Amino acid sequence: MKRVFKKITTLILNNNLFIKMFLVMLISIVTVSVLITFSTIRMSSNLFMDTFSITNTKVLNQIKTGFESLSYVIVSATNETQSNRMIKEVLTNKKVNTIEEASSYHAIVKQMEQIYSNIESFDVNMLVLGEDERLFNMNYSSWPISWEELFNHPITQETLDNPNKLHYHLVPPTSMSNEAMIVASKALTEVSTDNVYGYLFFSIRESDFRQGYEGYTTEGNSILLIDQNGKIVSSNQDHLIGVENTELLNLSAQFEEQHLEYTDVEVLDNVYLMAAEYLPAYNMYFVNLVDKSLVIDNLINTKEIVLISIVIVTIAVIVVYIISRRMTKSLSHLVRQISNIAKYDFNKPVTETGGYEAKRISNAFNYMLNELQDYVNIVVQTQKEQRDAELRALQHQINPHFLYNTLTSVKFLVQQGEKEKATETIHALITILQTSLGNIDQTITVEQELKIMKNYILINQARYGDRIKVNYFISPNCLNYHLPKLIIQPFIENAFFHAFSNQGEGLIQILISQQDDELICEVIDNGNGMDLKKHYSTDFSTKRHLFSGIGIQNVRERIQILFGEEYGVKLFSEVGVGTRVKIRLPILTKDTDQPDYNSI
Repeated sequence: MKRVFKKITTLILNNNLFIKMFLVMLISIVTVSVLITFSTIRMSSNLFMDTFSITNTKVLNQIKTGFESLSYVIVSATNETQSNRMIKEVLTNKKVNTIEEASSYHAIVKQMEQIYSNIESFDVNMLVLGEDERLFNMNYSSWPISWEELFNHPITQETLDNPNKLHYHLVPPTSMSNEAMIVASKALTEVSTDNVYGYLFFSIRESDFRQGYEGYTTEGNSILLIDQNGKIVSSNQDHLIGVENTELLNLSAQFEEQHLEYTDVEVLDNVYLMAAEYLPAYNMYFVNLVDKSLVIDNLINTKEIVLISIVIVTIAVIVVYIISRRMTKSLSHLVRQISNIAKYDFNKPVTETGGYEAKRISNAFNYMLNELQDYVNIVVQTQKEQRDAELRALQHQINPHFLYNTLTSVKFLVQQGEKEKATETIHALITILQTSLGNIDQTITVEQELKIMKNYILINQARYGDRIKVNYFISPNCLNYHLPKLIIQPFIENAFFHAFSNQGEGLIQILISQQDDELICEVIDNGNGMDLKKHYSTDFSTKRHLFSGIGIQNVRERIQILFGEEYGVKLFSEVGVGTRVKIRLPILTKDTDQPDYNSI
């Protein structure tokens, strides 16, 4: 993310003049387009509000008339049923035989058919419920419900609690009927005593009920019927049916009390233009919700306006681009060349093209670049010479005591007649000297370093005998890896000369292995050990040198000069237990894997 931001910033800085001109034109054109769009939308919105209140009011009145027509036929059928003596006798007669029961069933069905003929055209089903499993359903397929289920239904209990009132309910889909039903219920009572002798139900599918107003609805223009509990009994939006929303109920009540025509409300997670009216016959609120933004979007072709604006902006951008590029081409070219120079391409001068000013700037910049290049070459050469001097200084710190002691050992071997062993010792010394006098920053394989170590150990065992044993644990996969030569001997020498001063015998272990992406070399002895705080620090800051002038401190310095601060040497020691030296190096598969430090 930072890299992308940096590139964008660089692009802006390199094309500052062009971007300024482009932004001025772009902002101007976009501002004009936005103002025109806003003005169009505002004018259309005002026109919509002026005509909508008139047109939609007429539509709502037509829907309301349809609701009242359905309510009227239901009330009429209810009154006819309430006053029908035959229906009352059948429902109140409890002791009848089979023949009388069949005759009563035939009689009540005949009476109900006469009443039902007045409401059949509204797709309304009629049911009469009595005790002792008496249920008369005029259209069972419309509402397939059993006597027991209906008798124990909550709407029956609610009807019984208010027997003198016509109730409207929403019945959710059941296993028998997979459609929601709107049911009107009324208790059948005796006029003189108000005793309930039966129940009357009128059921209509919510989908059929909705057809009375669905033709007047459109996308963004919704109709809802809400009962006194805030439940949405019917709506052209299926997902809202059965949902309870007390907020919408309270808004409808306030709307009716304040006699408003339309008002903006935020409900159902959106902003609507709302109209509401109370329907006494249903004891419900009739609500109209209009999504203004959606309706206005349908009235205004926003895509066309945006497309026109885009075309205008595109043409303007092309014109601005052509004009600005002609004016700033030479300067932009100069900026790009300078940007490339900033990426360390100091050897390539900028091309002197363009107008007078651009050529003068290019000339002055090239002069400065030449001066800078000379200075950089001096600095690089100085650093190279300093590094070479440091390595040469490390290389020539040769300990004359080692040569003296080795030659003395050879002398005694010759005097004792052990010419073959003396020859072998001189050959080992020659091999070590050849290695130490070569380029100190050159690398050799682990296998070659192991051969040199064995020659060095041979020299020491010629002087001191075999009282100090040496074991090698070299991982086979590491034999071809490269490492700086003479990197392990200083620690072997340190073990030979200092680790076993208080004991006659000892063991030195040399371990080389790979751990992740590092080559680990370890020298471990079971000698005297030491107090690190008293003699050394674990990063070998002491200046004491122990092997051929290239001591422990020199090893650390060589590693860090060649590979960096993350590699080096660590020392672990405990008095009476022994000492362990751990050398961390990068994995090098061949000599050419080393960085070319001479080019720094």
